Amino acid sequence: MVRAYTRRDYIRKIPNSRIVQYDMGNLSEEFPVSLSLAVKKPAHLRHNSLEAARISSNRLMQRKAGRLGYYLKLRTYPHQIVRENPMATGAGADRVQSGMRNAFGKPISIEAIVDTNQKIITIEVNPKNFEDAKLALKRASMKLPVPCRISVDKGADLIK
Repeated sequence: MVRAYTRRDYIRKIPNSRIVQYDMGNLSEEFPVSLSLAVKKPAHLRHNSLEAARISSNRLMQRKAGRLGYYLKLRTYPHQIVRENPMATGAGADRVQSGMRNAFGKPISIEAIVDTNQKIITIEVNPKNFEDAKLALKRASMKLPVPCRISVDKGADLIK
């Protein structure tokens, strides 16, 4: 897939990403169970929806498993810059504006382009916190504009 508008050398004003951090929880410990949130369809995910998903899942995991009881990783980075051609409205707007002539647009946001079955968020936990991690990923999927599924990557035999 070709990324159309990512060369930051040529772009004057690049919007900042709202994503604060990509790794949360206990970064040093290895956990036996790993779950991932994967998208079912190709999509464009804006940086603010990724941040909302990260906040909701991280907050639930912090409350249920404690600060050191999990490891959460956001696995996508928004590279694609979104442009908008702002249209004027109101009286006399037709004389001010050129319509679709020179309609390149100004950068307004950034987004991540994801493919089918690409993993967005991964949570590693102990077997006793498996249901909490599942709920956290379900809440994160509600913040994303695409249908998602939860898969167990590691430790499926430990959760039965």
